[in-house]
Amino acid sequence: MSESRTGTDRSVNVIDGGLFKPLLVLSAPIVASQLLQVGYNLADTYWVGRLGGDAVAALSYSWAIVFLMVSVGGGLTVAGTVLISQHKGAGNFTRSSHVAGQTLSFVTIVGVAFGALGYLLSPWLIRLVGAEPGSDAFAYAVTYTRIVFVGVAFMFWFFIFDALSRGWGDTRTPLYLMVISVAINVVIDPFLILGFADNPMFAWVGLTGLEATLYEATGFEGYGVAGAAVATVFSRGIAAVVGLYLLFSGRVGLKPSLSDLRLESETVRKVLEIGGPIATEQGFRAFGITVLTALIAIAGTEAVAAYGIVNRLSSLMFLPALGLARGTETVVGQNLGAGQVDRAKKAVTLSTALVLSIFAVVIGVAYQFAQPITAIFIEGEESAQVIAYGAAYVTIVGPSYLFLGAFQIMLGGIRGSGSTRAAMLLSIQELWLYRIPIAAVAIVVLEMGVIGVWYAVAISYVVSALVTAAWFLRGTWTDSVVADEAPTPDPSPGD
Repeated sequence: MSESRTGTDRSVNVIDGGLFKPLLVLSAPIVASQLLQVGYNLADTYWVGRLGGDAVAALSYSWAIVFLMVSVGGGLTVAGTVLISQHKGAGNFTRSSHVAGQTLSFVTIVGVAFGALGYLLSPWLIRLVGAEPGSDAFAYAVTYTRIVFVGVAFMFWFFIFDALSRGWGDTRTPLYLMVISVAINVVIDPFLILGFADNPMFAWVGLTGLEATLYEATGFEGYGVAGAAVATVFSRGIAAVVGLYLLFSGRVGLKPSLSDLRLESETVRKVLEIGGPIATEQGFRAFGITVLTALIAIAGTEAVAAYGIVNRLSSLMFLPALGLARGTETVVGQNLGAGQVDRAKKAVTLSTALVLSIFAVVIGVAYQFAQPITAIFIEGEESAQVIAYGAAYVTIVGPSYLFLGAFQIMLGGIRGSGSTRAAMLLSIQELWLYRIPIAAVAIVVLEMGVIGVWYAVAISYVVSALVTAAWFLRGTWTDSVVADEAPTPDPSPGD
């Protein structure tokens, strides 16, 4: 593992030596970052929940829109990961920094355009996802969404820094910035949302007297739902600015110059060719989940509640596969750039073995405690049916997670090679060719209820993994997208 080209470069050496340790070192910070992201969302939900049901509903409406925006932006930044990883593997270090600057400029322009358009269309978008115009939830959701769109550049800058660093082989620095961002958000959330009026934070630390004094002096009652949006944008903004400073100072290995920010058609074309399919894939998947939720709603509110719970559980179970898949992107990209095709294939095989081992243990535990785990998330008169549905999900879908894990690792390897159009088609087929059609038949035609959806999920994971494996084993994904470019010197902070 290389700690230092520039003194503070935390990138991992993945083109020689063993693969097991580099994969873990790359993947573990990604998993930790995603856990922190969950904490981010939970903090917002908890404090906004103090404002009532309309406020919580507003977050749900807004997040549907924000998720789509994040999916597109995040998809485009994958191009930076792929190009930088392959350039680094090929020894094109200066070119890596150039790609970093180009990706930053292009995705920033896209983000600003998204922000302006999203701000103007927020009321229409919130109506589109089901909020009732004129209701408090609608008003709150529009306000929240507009604030996030105003700060979209900060959000995209953070995604860009994360993607560029990951391509270089450094997943720890983005984790440190995520820790800073989450810490800021957790601290300022309660004050921006609730102000100094009935804020439980003061009671927790025994400072109710201080709260009364501050309220008397300021009369500040918080910004409500808008405060949550401001906290999110501000905390992400701090992390983004620090990330850009580290990037341009050369402290993370990459060091783009101001001239690298001037867009060049050839590089932008590559960013679009690689990032465009990923952005499209993410958009299709976000819309597909909305369609699937609508199908499940046919089976009743208990079914929707159970689906919400198993989604939360699944997102946690899925983190090891997500981390290893993204780590595999970097390892495959750098090794293909270095012309080491067999080593790139070996990385995918090793990652697959790791994720299968992890999921075997997780599934075994989930089988034993399916009902108690589901029961944590719900109580009340309808809880028995919801818990039964949740336990059935674990029983039916659980074994198919072995196929899902392998599927995601193979997609990570394919993306790392730059074959993002193939990855897009393979990813979309899982949801739109298998899961949604089978679920629709199970609910509408066979009247199996939500249990039919669980079978649809399991079947889609198995079939899509087998189809992807068949394509993967053909080996047509192993061409580097930077093979025609000559090596260039390694940048240093003094350059």
